[in-house]
Amino acid sequence: MARSGPVSATRSTSKSAEAAAGSKRSGRLAAAGEPWARILLPVASILMLAAIWQIAAWQAANPRLMPAPLTVLAVLAEETVDGQLLYHLAVTLWRVAASFVLAMSIGIAIGFVMGRSQLIDRLANPWLLFFLNLPALVTIVLAYIWIGLVEAAAIFAVALNKIPNVAVTIREGARAVDTGLMEMAQVFRVPRVRTLREVVLPQLYPYLAAAARSGLALIWKIVLVVELLGRSNGVGFQLGLYFQLFDVAGILAYALAFIAVVQLIEWGILQPLERRLGQWRR
Repeated sequence: MARSGPVSATRSTSKSAEAAAGSKRSGRLAAAGEPWARILLPVASILMLAAIWQIAAWQAANPRLMPAPLTVLAVLAEETVDGQLLYHLAVTLWRVAASFVLAMSIGIAIGFVMGRSQLIDRLANPWLLFFLNLPALVTIVLAYIWIGLVEAAAIFAVALNKIPNVAVTIREGARAVDTGLMEMAQVFRVPRVRTLREVVLPQLYPYLAAAARSGLALIWKIVLVVELLGRSNGVGFQLGLYFQLFDVAGILAYALAFIAVVQLIEWGILQPLERRLGQWRR
């Protein structure tokens, strides 16, 4: 009986070691399969969507109203070779980038000040609520009436619709900044620029990433409306032209091209940047 204690303890230790080794092996296998899962699952989902689209095209009474995926891809290839698609995409992306930079710059400044000052927050909150509930269509129409059918009016209208959303997100981030770290920086007389760079900004990174992602998704949609109503080029203008011609294949071709470009920006720029900025939390 005296020997059973050490023996059982040794057996339990060996079993726990084997379990730990097994969990490590399974963890390595899962980690090895994770990149493939990240690729295969989205591809399978896209193929499923294409299959449903093809079935809907077969069931449609009029092929012009529901063109097949291959028909849309043929129009997409034709517009690309002709150069029209690339030109209109470039114009729209330029408007998206200009509106995005303007909205993020102003919205971050407003949101941070409102989050750090209770007085300014109370004064500016009614303004913020007003512009949050102002329809984008009204802003676009008024900008074209007051400024004219020019690029400045288009970019101003798009940015004005996004600034309140950015301000709200950054305001919450500014409120969540650790006051203890701020007080410590003041006690050690850390310069304001360094405090902003090394204390404030790292805590705002998740909110900045959220504002950027939602901003990009909202801005490109508003840009299309702006182009539809008052510009002579861009993806929105082309969508309006194809709408007048009842060309569903052309509409879907330009929509797919722009969605693909925006998704590439998300995968290639926003997500890697968000992971890099969030490394300090680990």
